Amino acid sequence: MPFHNFLARHDHDESIELGHQLREAIPRDALADCPAADRDLIDLVHRQHSGRIPDLIPLRVERMSESAFAFFRATADVMATDLSGTPVTDIDVVISGDAHAGNFGFYASPERRILFDLNDFDESGVGPWEWDLKRLATSVALCARAAGADRDTQETLASEVAEKYRRAMRVAGSTSVIDRYYVSADAESISELADERVHGVLERALAKARKRTAAAIVDKITYLDDSGTRKISPDPPIVVPLSAQDPSTVEVGGHLIGDLFDHYLASVRTDVALLLSQFEITDVARRVVGVGSVGNVALIVLLQGPSGEPMVLQLKQAAPSVLEVNGKLTSVIPETEHTPAHARDAIRVVASAHVLQANSDPFLGWTASPRGAFYWRQFRDMKGSVDATELDAKELRRYGELCGRLLARGHAQSPASVQIGAYLGKGSVADEAFGRWAVRYADQVEADYATFVAAADNGEI
Repeated sequence: MPFHNFLARHDHDESIELGHQLREAIPRDALADCPAADRDLIDLVHRQHSGRIPDLIPLRVERMSESAFAFFRATADVMATDLSGTPVTDIDVVISGDAHAGNFGFYASPERRILFDLNDFDESGVGPWEWDLKRLATSVALCARAAGADRDTQETLASEVAEKYRRAMRVAGSTSVIDRYYVSADAESISELADERVHGVLERALAKARKRTAAAIVDKITYLDDSGTRKISPDPPIVVPLSAQDPSTVEVGGHLIGDLFDHYLASVRTDVALLLSQFEITDVARRVVGVGSVGNVALIVLLQGPSGEPMVLQLKQAAPSVLEVNGKLTSVIPETEHTPAHARDAIRVVASAHVLQANSDPFLGWTASPRGAFYWRQFRDMKGSVDATELDAKELRRYGELCGRLLARGHAQSPASVQIGAYLGKGSVADEAFGRWAVRYADQVEADYATFVAAADNGEI
């Protein structure tokens, strides 16, 4: 992925000077500007549903209707539409595109360490750093509001997220690019550093992640049929097996699953490809995941090794990013002869994960053709998360600050990170602006949520 040929680079001193100069063009308090939403919410929801599996759209609507935060999780497209009308600093880095508090979590590194980091890259690409931070700050404000916090507390919590991001970005700017690259957040270390309240929250989530080994997942979601072959247990509409007899006949995007698997092996490291080449596909099932992704193609693929050892991979559709479709960004991913149009979104998701995560799933890879783009990863191996909606204000403060620091770590991998730190500066002007933005935009989310629920109730959606 040729990000290195695409992102602007300046030497350290020049980056600092550019960051300082930018304050005149885009004052830091302008980051609080939150214009009135000028769009048709119901039309945007209908557009999101276009091309999804029709039978799953009612489930998506049901999950979006659970709360304002659930609705927010599923509407990165709506926020990208709104952000496209706000002032931007024009400092572009590789961003998540959907960096809300629920998209951070635990996962296992190749060395079996459990890390805590960003873990969703469906909407990722190259874009304004502040869009990620505004989405994270807004998510914290929404969670605080759901927990009964008043507006001042919501604004304070969101500002503290921005403060931790700013401080971490400035620290990163004072270190070498090599040191930035090697920074990672080990789950055990995070838990030890947390105060007593958050320590318990993290430890409970970490304990669940430790139990979610590949072997435990296989035991939970599969069974042995009469012939002794392991199969995926049905649980409709969440889990629907697709291979009644021969899994090799399952088609995805107009291609046999076996052909897609072979193509996927060409996208991973040699050692991973050699390992997986010893496995064969024994079953395939559609499995609904998340909130925003419901209705897109998402499959689990059950594999069996030479000694009967099972393994489960996830295959997920890579759709165009909301940064491009709704945010009106034209350079979410560079177009080159090495990035054919039909593969660009699959490559984008995988490449962004490699940039933004300190360590990525070694089984992360992609496959694509003119009829569809998909990415692969290991299914649920030591994965876990903290439900931010269940945290009180004090817990949410520490958790939000942690997410802010990790977001900065991801952004700091891009060349313009020093410029961001210089622009933000030592004071709290930008922190407070992000806090004001978050509360104002949380108001908009709640209004949109009410409109959505009403439209769902009367059958308009």
